[in-house]
Formats: sequence, structure tokens, C-alpha cells
Amino acid sequence: QVQLVESGGGLVQTGGSLRLSCAGAGRTFSIYDMGWFRQFPGKEREFVAAISWSGGRKYYADSVKGRFTISRDNAENTVYLQMNSLKPEDTAVYYCAAKMFGVGWYFPRTEVEEYDYWGQGTQVTVSS
Repeated sequence: QVQLVESGGGLVQTGGSLRLSCAGAGRTFSIYDMGWFRQFPGKEREFVAAISWSGGRKYYADSVKGRFTISRDNAENTVYLQMNSLKPEDTAVYYCAAKMFGVGWYFPRTEVEEYDYWGQGTQVTVSS
């Protein structure tokens, strides 16, 4: 089992940047594929970005491609989401999620039900 804690959210103006962090504790962090999701008020959680357990593969939702970058530092047990050129429509609660590497591995995982562990979320607000 792994515990996830997000940080780095806040209020930023349109065009600004934020870097979200997700710190993992518990089992070896490097055996988990990681994902970032976001949730708008009254909506279901949607996929933002994913990174494989080694960091060698990355995948993005079309809505954030070219603006957001996912990365990880397994030595620090942390995954990051660098968000640039932010827009008001990026305003949401952002969650990180983890799925253990194992038999039948595939990538990317873009659905909520494909992940086993979740953080508590961090609010990102982009003002116009």
C-alpha cells in the first residue's frame, strides 16, 4: 500500500504556472505507475497525465498537451505536474493516483478505476 499527499495548489492568474507535487509513503514508490486527474465542481474526475513506473513513458490528455509536464523522482518518492500557460478552465481539484506495476502491465492508464490509491487532492484556481 502507498499513501499519497498532494501539494502545490493555489491561486494563479491566467497564463501563470504552478507545480504540483505528490509525495508517496509506504511501499517502494518506483513500482507504481502514477497519474494526475482533476475534478471540476459537479463533474466526474478526468484524466490529465500519466507516467510509467520508470518514468520512461508519459501520456497526456489533449486538453493539457504542450502546457503540462509530468515527471517523477523515485529517489524522492515524488511525482510532479508542471502546469504552464494556465487557463481559467484548468480550475479544479487535482488528484494524484497510483497503480502498482505487475503482471499484465499496460500503459497508459487513463480511467479512474484503473488506479488503486489516491491522494486527498489540491485545489488549483486560475483567475481570469
